Amino acid sequence: MERAFLSAGQALIELRDRRLYRSTHRTFEEYCRDRFNYSRDAAYLKISATVVYENLQKFLPTIGRQIPMPTNERQLRFLAKAELEPTVQADVWQQAVEQAGNKIPSGRIVKDVVDRIREKTKVPNPYHIGEICILLPKDDPDLRGKAGYWGVVSHVGEYSCTVQTWDGDYTVKIEHLKLRSSEFSPSECWRRRVNSFESIEELCAHCF
Repeated sequence: MERAFLSAGQALIELRDRRLYRSTHRTFEEYCRDRFNYSRDAAYLKISATVVYENLQKFLPTIGRQIPMPTNERQLRFLAKAELEPTVQADVWQQAVEQAGNKIPSGRIVKDVVDRIREKTKVPNPYHIGEICILLPKDDPDLRGKAGYWGVVSHVGEYSCTVQTWDGDYTVKIEHLKLRSSEFSPSECWRRRVNSFESIEELCAHCF
């Protein structure tokens, strides 16, 4: 059963990306809740942990040495939430392994290394609530097929923003956003936001 989380995460990614849930459910989140009793956050954490594991496989410098790999989701939980680049994820895991005496580190050790690296590389979030931004998918599997989507920033976190688009809210890293507010006047921003809804009923439901 070691690394069972990896098989689960890979299966969830296939279900989501190929939209295999559509035969019985309207959304991926509803399918996960009804089929596996996973909350939205739990399902996406499993997916994120799987993506991190695959990044470690790709970017860890294993030539001439053997670096222990994660065996469960808890060891990757903080790394999956940290919003770090794949090469940095590999560096975090390598440091955590060394801190654990070249053994598989606990989630607490991984969190300690993540916190140190994030503090050293901390960049202020440049976005503000109400600004209009374009989504830049890059290497984020959750944004696949959404290149060019634009939306309004509704929440600003330390390393990410929540953006309201015509088909839902997306919480994305700041490097997956491009500011567009400077190109539009306030009235044009509002017009574009209103026009992003397919009907007046959808607009009213969103606003009220």
